Amino acid sequence: MFLSDGVLLADNNWCENGMRGVAIGRKGWLHLGSEVAGPKVAAIYSVIETCKRLGINVREYLNDVLPRLGDWPVNRIGELTPSAWKASRAS
Repeated sequence: MFLSDGVLLADNNWCENGMRGVAIGRKGWLHLGSEVAGPKVAAIYSVIETCKRLGINVREYLNDVLPRLGDWPVNRIGELTPSAWKASRAS
């Protein structure tokens, strides 16, 4: 697909560079506490790296979104994703 469409990139260096911090800290995180902690840490890193890629201040995003999560309706959770959050700030 990427050979016929010049818009698509043929590599994922941006993704690998974003995960460099995870690779460096991997040895220190061998004992996250439980087997279910790994996927949770992966989800957190995914949000953080998405913020960085979109040019969002991670601390500002988390300070705004995390306090609202407890009362936020599940059917509107998409509004709190980094891309939707950034779009709402731009308008």
